[in-house]
Amino acid sequence: MRLISWNVNGLRAVCDKGGFRETFAALDADFFCLQETKMQAGQLDLQFEGYRSYWNYADRKGYSGTAIFTRHEPLSVTYGIGIDEHDHEGRVITLEMPEFYLVCVYTPNSQDALARLDYRMKWEDDFRAYLHSLAAVKGVIVCGDLNVAHKEIDIKNPSSNRRNAGFTDEERGKMTELLESGFIDTFRYLYPDRKDIYSWWSYRFSARSRNAGWRIDYFLVSENFKNHIRDASIHNEIYGSDHCPVELDID
Repeated sequence: MRLISWNVNGLRAVCDKGGFRETFAALDADFFCLQETKMQAGQLDLQFEGYRSYWNYADRKGYSGTAIFTRHEPLSVTYGIGIDEHDHEGRVITLEMPEFYLVCVYTPNSQDALARLDYRMKWEDDFRAYLHSLAAVKGVIVCGDLNVAHKEIDIKNPSSNRRNAGFTDEERGKMTELLESGFIDTFRYLYPDRKDIYSWWSYRFSARSRNAGWRIDYFLVSENFKNHIRDASIHNEIYGSDHCPVELDID
């Protein structure tokens, strides 16, 4: 079974550029999760034969948003994490499947001058608690833009980015806390020493052509699901967004 996650940084824009449908077909995923769709209901008619889709829109127009296309009918669908403070930005969709929960998430960015870092810390604690409530029932797969490069190996220029959003000690510490509490970074689990593999590049300074990137898009699984991991990959050959798709293969 193949799962794909992609921060498209505006789904309508990616579709307007052309190639999204072709990329979707070529990746041939059982679950295709999107973040930062930046849409409201009715703004785009995007359907694929054999798939059903679920959308979580932000209250604010043109902001955030998540979606999941799936070939498999879920037992239930949940939007948000059940905390009003966090549930107006369309950041989380959870599908309950017979053997696991699939959580698509777009983690809040701490923003310039770390203006939202305090909120981000609250989000991290509440989201971790939400994941543990699911993992107490069955296996959990978490995918999306987690807006943090966890280790120095996950970022091209660690020293110059030390206090930038996405690479602060606080954000990295919360990622460590999540992993140490019973979740696995699937790509790093399989490829602990693989360098120069990133999933996001700034649009500035020709960052992508220089591969000056960050690995901030992830598939995590709960410890009670790790035996189902078969492979994890990052499709840095695919363009259309400032992020590229990431993949998890499970049995």
